[in-house]
Amino acid sequence: MPSARPAAPDALALRLGYAGLIPFGAGALLAMLVRADVQPYVLLSMSVYAGVIVSFLGGIHWGLAMLAPAPQHRRLWTAVIVPLFGWVSVMMPPRAGLVVQGVLLVACYLVDRHAYAEAGLSKWLTLRFRLSGVSALSCFLAAAQA
Repeated sequence: MPSARPAAPDALALRLGYAGLIPFGAGALLAMLVRADVQPYVLLSMSVYAGVIVSFLGGIHWGLAMLAPAPQHRRLWTAVIVPLFGWVSVMMPPRAGLVVQGVLLVACYLVDRHAYAEAGLSKWLTLRFRLSGVSALSCFLAAAQA
């Protein structure tokens, strides 16, 4: 028997969610501060992390599809397509890849606004908005330094 879905993120979910922003904030800041010979490593590191997070966001849809009482093919497609875009973005030079990842983070949030509401998870959207906004902004700022 499936367990009830939490109505809102608890303290641990909030702390872990915000902790997940550390690589984004640190990456954007370091991209502005490090020497030119180190900057490519900072940008690559941030791009790979952003790609992982984009894949994670896509994977949420697989979980939502598994919990649905009827097949939700659009959730399965989202769960596969989003990580593919994330993978392609990691293979791009960071100047372009980080922009793509920032756009993907915003797009995932826009899709998730509807998906979370359908799944009864609307109270998670404030956290998702904050995490998506900061992570996307960090990607754009880092890309501007490349």
